[in-house]
Amino acid sequence: MSGTDGDSNRAPVCLPSFRSDLRRLFRSALERLSADGVVSIKPEELAGLAAEVRKTADAKFGDYSATMAMALAKRAGLQPRAVAMEIIARIESVPGFLERFEKPNEPVGPGFINICVRDDALACAIVAAVHDPRVGVVPVERPETIVIDYSSPNVAKPMHVGHIRSTVIGDSLAKILRFRGHNTITDNHLGDWGTQFGMIVWGWKHLRQEDHFTADPTAELSRLYRLVRKLIDAKP
Repeated sequence: MSGTDGDSNRAPVCLPSFRSDLRRLFRSALERLSADGVVSIKPEELAGLAAEVRKTADAKFGDYSATMAMALAKRAGLQPRAVAMEIIARIESVPGFLERFEKPNEPVGPGFINICVRDDALACAIVAAVHDPRVGVVPVERPETIVIDYSSPNVAKPMHVGHIRSTVIGDSLAKILRFRGHNTITDNHLGDWGTQFGMIVWGWKHLRQEDHFTADPTAELSRLYRLVRKLIDAKP
């Protein structure tokens, strides 16, 4: 899977999603568990139970953790750890599991099944990401139209670092959303510049201090704007 051939029109490489694959593998294991009569599981329940595979909160417990053994044990009146062991025994025999994941240890606590990704599988995924123009990010299936409003500064006042910050954040979000495939619209709304400049023009004619303007034109125009704003607020 090489992205160095310069063919930008080829289909993106779909890198493995370890959690998605693990959920699929657990679903197969649960189907076998039900078929063997250990616990009765309806077909429509499989997806929800398999979804109980999440990243571990603490890396010392592995990469992923599955919690479905506890819910199944309660339903069947069995010990959660016993059900977890039954699941482990079956998932190890599901084709593809041991090629991607380490053999699970015994359940932890009341029945947590902790899973570690194999080092070689992780290395292959990283190498594939390096050579993939999309670094393994698959475009969304249902693109949305998303509008991002940038800093929208008051054009009658000097800009400051806050405007730069929100503009950079907005632009970064826009790039991410476009990369995912969304129709992204960016907007930098300048507001009612007519009213604002009308205030500055009036202040320029009646209140400006020539020496201040000569020393720092921008600061003087900003002062005039704020001064006229106060006058308007005092006498609406």
